[in-house]
Amino acid sequence: MGKLTRRVLLGVVSINLAVPIACGLAFFALAAPPAVDVFRSPDCGCCGGWIEHMRLAGFTVNERLRDDPTPVKAQFGVPEDLYSCHTAVIDRYVIEGHVPAGDIRRLLRERPAATGLAVPGMPAGSPGMEVSDTAAPYDVILFGPSERKRFSRH
Repeated sequence: MGKLTRRVLLGVVSINLAVPIACGLAFFALAAPPAVDVFRSPDCGCCGGWIEHMRLAGFTVNERLRDDPTPVKAQFGVPEDLYSCHTAVIDRYVIEGHVPAGDIRRLLRERPAATGLAVPGMPAGSPGMEVSDTAAPYDVILFGPSERKRFSRH
């Protein structure tokens, strides 16, 4: 093998090793979001739709099936008027109902002093509730023990 061919071969091998290493380092610099624990009834189909929405958004989801998830809501401090069909916990925050993944990412980025986010009820068009072309406007509520406010509107 001539000098030129050897240099070309070494160059190609070097590039093929360097690119994955550099890309791997860039990958590790982007931290994956923490896992989400979702407490839901095994009979609820829309909860499965929300879980799929979260997985497609890059979250790892652990399903915690409960015949009655209501006690979990009380345990984590969700006010009754904000109840929905499922309750999730991510990092130290509670997520009640069909909250979009983008709002959860924002919550984790901004880290407000709050218990969590809620979408009360099951509004049409929210993640997991895309049943037709019908979409109702809905608010995502930031809540805590003593206050609540609109976090976003969809």
